[in-house]
Amino acid sequence: MVAPNGARRGRGEHPQLPVTPQQTAETAAACFAAGAHALHLHVREDDGRHSLDAGRYREALDAVRESAPEMAVQITTESAGLYDVAAQFACLQSLRPDAASVSVREMARDADLAARAYALCAEAGTQVQHILYGPDCIAQLRIWYQDGTVPGGMRDAIFVLGQYNPPVLARPEGLAVFRDAAADLHLNWTVCAFGRHEQSCLLAAVAAGGDARIGFENNIETPDGGLLADNAASVAAFVQAAKAQGHTLKECRS
Repeated sequence: MVAPNGARRGRGEHPQLPVTPQQTAETAAACFAAGAHALHLHVREDDGRHSLDAGRYREALDAVRESAPEMAVQITTESAGLYDVAAQFACLQSLRPDAASVSVREMARDADLAARAYALCAEAGTQVQHILYGPDCIAQLRIWYQDGTVPGGMRDAIFVLGQYNPPVLARPEGLAVFRDAAADLHLNWTVCAFGRHEQSCLLAAVAAGGDARIGFENNIETPDGGLLADNAASVAAFVQAAKAQGHTLKECRS
């Protein structure tokens, strides 16, 4: 999966970071050709701020479907410090998307509404990927499986290594904390990783049986600290490195 923009970075940080629906659609097509099977989609307001607006999502989804019709698309409900659980729920309710990433930590701000959100996704057939920032999120997810807040079949998750702000550089050894904490939950897990060690973190994830999400949401640098040309170059370099280690591409579940 490729995450080409995220909620925070702008074109001032990298001129090839997609912001508009058309830029995102062009990036999606290039990344699909480079080996990414799915797109993690963020949309922006006119001023560049992160958005959960359903209309903007529909515009971007239509553009991506036209440019990369075989590519799976996952929307995000990430708040980025701007939206409450009600706004996240409203986004899911309006779009009823095929797939969505949902932060356990953010949903926990309103447990009652969280339960409604997960139930809505189950009814709509939305494939939920739980965003897990650490053992505290995993512990909350375990409680929610036990009390029925989260349906037992929703077992997709993404482990977030490092962080954007304040900057924490991800490292491959950080994966063990997540795997140990979630060992009993039998999750279908993916890894994303902030900073220039992104590729080595994702290679470690694949070697351990996980999936990989790559892209400018988490990293715009080469392993030696240079600037990546674009998202497609990042995808292509990772695919080449993974194949060199004996791994093969598979179709994304999203």
